Amino acid sequence: MARTQSALPLLCLTTATLLALTACGTSNGSTEGQGSAPELTAQAEVGEGEGSLSILAWPGYVEDGTNDPAVDWVSSFEEETGCMVDFKPFGTSDEAVTLMRSGQYDVVSASGDASLRLIAGGDVEPVNVDLVESYEGIYPFLKDQLWNTVDGVNYGVPHGWGANVLMYRADQVTPAPTSWRSVFDDAEQNSGKVTAYDSPIYIADAAVYLMAHNPDLGITNPYALDADQLAAAVDLLKAQREHVGEYWSDVVKEVQSFASGSSVIGTTWQVGANIAQADGADVKTVLPEEGATGWSDTWMIGAESEHKNCAYKWLDHIASPEINAQVAEYFGESPATPAACELTQDASHCETYHSGDEEYASQIWYWTTPVADCIDGRTDVECTDYSEWTKAWTEIKG
Repeated sequence: MARTQSALPLLCLTTATLLALTACGTSNGSTEGQGSAPELTAQAEVGEGEGSLSILAWPGYVEDGTNDPAVDWVSSFEEETGCMVDFKPFGTSDEAVTLMRSGQYDVVSASGDASLRLIAGGDVEPVNVDLVESYEGIYPFLKDQLWNTVDGVNYGVPHGWGANVLMYRADQVTPAPTSWRSVFDDAEQNSGKVTAYDSPIYIADAAVYLMAHNPDLGITNPYALDADQLAAAVDLLKAQREHVGEYWSDVVKEVQSFASGSSVIGTTWQVGANIAQADGADVKTVLPEEGATGWSDTWMIGAESEHKNCAYKWLDHIASPEINAQVAEYFGESPATPAACELTQDASHCETYHSGDEEYASQIWYWTTPVADCIDGRTDVECTDYSEWTKAWTEIKG
């Protein structure tokens, strides 16, 4: 069984590791902020709201009734706090990092493949979780983790989480797959109809597979790959590339591909499977025997924000059980707080998304930004950082 970081002894990132990330550059090759990680301090108290709040987030995290009149948790926030929300959605973590570096946004929902880059770049600041009343009720396994904590200092409030599961057309893929082998070593069986997530972080999915099937490589954490381990993952993904019909970053478009039959097997989020099934597609999902990568999103505060009181009020609002239940159900993920499970309209929502299922959660490796200082504890070798993964991903896709 693959083990998630949350199942291991706490290994919060150190400043030295963060410095390595700061110097490694970004996906576009820039190296701003080299030399030292900014020394920023958290807010000491929360006062009156400043009247406005600019939010950068994944689509579906900030709903004001525009898309669906029945889906609105922004209006209540505005009424209660006087903080008027301006929302900008992003499509990928790389886009979120680029936009956040403009300094225009007060808060951001960052996945683990973006959060450490934002911390290292000085784009977000520490968060005083004592000022967020809802923080106490969040699942312990989401707190103080590699993707949201440095030197014991919290940089945000955990939000929803989930696994990157294997989805397949049950009417076209037989027997039912139980392993990631179906999209790697056995991908030829569905050549041209395999799909994969379009991001450098997908390299970790290959590493999870190699960790189980090629133990001689010595991989113990899919986000801590030395040069040889990265090369092995790249070789596996290049071989897979011959059989991939489509790389996806938009889950709705992926669902359409499964509905049409142009894709029949590949990685997805559970919400993708739910949409496909609701539309009548004969798809099923499985958490493969090797375990899987996944995500735990974190709400973070922009270092240049001029509306930090409103920012703290938003963090408390979005993490409260009532609102967390609404977001998790609408977006399609497990809520960050167990109390939300009692408040979802669909009584089986948390069961569907395995909320509180420690056995299930223990098989997930949550997205964590690769850095040069190996987060698996090795000190005799240098690991590859995100910029190297980005170069490798370009090479893989050709």
